[in-house]
Amino acid sequence: MPERDEPTGALVRPYAVTRGRTRPKLEIALEALVETTVRGRSTGTGRGGSEHQYIAAMCDGGRVQSLAEIAARMQLPLGVARVIVADMAHDGLVAVYEPTSLDDETDAVGTELLERVLSGLRRL
Repeated sequence: MPERDEPTGALVRPYAVTRGRTRPKLEIALEALVETTVRGRSTGTGRGGSEHQYIAAMCDGGRVQSLAEIAARMQLPLGVARVIVADMAHDGLVAVYEPTSLDDETDAVGTELLERVLSGLRRL
């Protein structure tokens, strides 16, 4: 499957990409990680079209991407990217790894992670 140089998301109205749907089949967190599944690699992208192909290529081969990264790279509103990724997950084309919730036992780990993220952002 050839990768395109640039997605066409900016050229197509968001409601046309999702066929007018605004609610995803699955609720996906902004920071959820997306990875192309074996089925997504072997069966193609089904009925989804160019957006599905782009996401499948972007998240393939160990290149796990967050939902936010997918939306940014495709230049699509987050809600549109969420609907597309949810459709792909529903069809088994991608796996979505939701972040774990932070409870009292893992709060220190969560705080450490947030501090590392903040430090990384400051270096940008």
